[in-house]
Amino acid sequence: MALCEETIYQIALTRIKGMNLLLAKTLLDTIGSASEIFKEKRQNLQNICKLQTPVFSDESIKTALETAKREIDFIEKNHIIPLFFSDSEYPARLNECIDAPILLYYRGTANLNSSKIISIVGTRHATNYGRDFCKTLLQELSRWFPDLIIVSGLAYGIDICAHREALNNKLQTIGILAHGMNTLYPATHRKTAAEMLSCGGLLTEYSSQHPTHKGNFVARNRIVAGMSDATLIIESAEKGGSLITAGIAESYHRDVFALPGNIQNEYSKGCNQLIRNNRAALVTSARDIADAMCWDIPDKEPKQISLFPELNETETLLMEILEEKGECHINQLTIIGNLPASQVLATLLELEFKGLVRPYPGGLYRKS
Repeated sequence: MALCEETIYQIALTRIKGMNLLLAKTLLDTIGSASEIFKEKRQNLQNICKLQTPVFSDESIKTALETAKREIDFIEKNHIIPLFFSDSEYPARLNECIDAPILLYYRGTANLNSSKIISIVGTRHATNYGRDFCKTLLQELSRWFPDLIIVSGLAYGIDICAHREALNNKLQTIGILAHGMNTLYPATHRKTAAEMLSCGGLLTEYSSQHPTHKGNFVARNRIVAGMSDATLIIESAEKGGSLITAGIAESYHRDVFALPGNIQNEYSKGCNQLIRNNRAALVTSARDIADAMCWDIPDKEPKQISLFPELNETETLLMEILEEKGECHINQLTIIGNLPASQVLATLLELEFKGLVRPYPGGLYRKS
């Protein structure tokens, strides 16, 4: 992958100590391009940014350019895409955030500006309750919104569960890393990360030369929150990274959702607290999220009868009626289907055995 010379200067800009998005935008608006910034007189740069400290010293500029050139070699060898904040492929949602990274490093196939993106995060100590909810949630969301992208931090617990369930349901999923692309933490998630490259991707603000430390994991939470329409917390203790992500999402005026749990469960206390303090909306199903986000659920879900190609003509007819009506009384099925009551009853029993319909009090039947 051949990169233009401008990319070297864009990366170098991120390597100047003290540089942030606001300063970078100020410089670019005035000077025009990253390469021109490095050709500008140092004093002029200081004046444009209204800085008293010598941010643009000769030594700082020299070091930044040398570091950027080394990074270009790594990027080209590993097929990494650098995304400068002014690029159209840069996540537009994230660009709305004042503390967004100047540049991101990306490997993957997903459109980072897809129409529907949500983040799912939670405790590293996920319980069966949290994992089961995550599994059911993504099964439902994938049926309704196959273009949905799931974002998380590739960490233990709920994060990796969200990534894996997204992959299981053919949803694209993006992992936000707290380090450069030269490594992967935790290493046990390497196989999942590799799968994500062809069904989603990996994204980080850190170069391959950037040291990994604890602060990176907190900082990456702003990317998780910022590039999504909403953040869902599935299980959290009273303190932890998930609550930090929720707070960041809230500060960005993004929707925050939380799964309620048993008040005795340590890893539900954080979610219950968010809900109690009106900092997150209570979520118990995929429909709750779809309704809150004003996402139109398709009128008709894929018919379950496709799982049973051996259905006979009468069974197919009753399933089509229930598909259209939602629920029906036995008498209605008899009239609409123009069938004898005994045949309808026998057919409903067969469909119930196959797990396709469910009886309700009063002689009502619905699809399972």
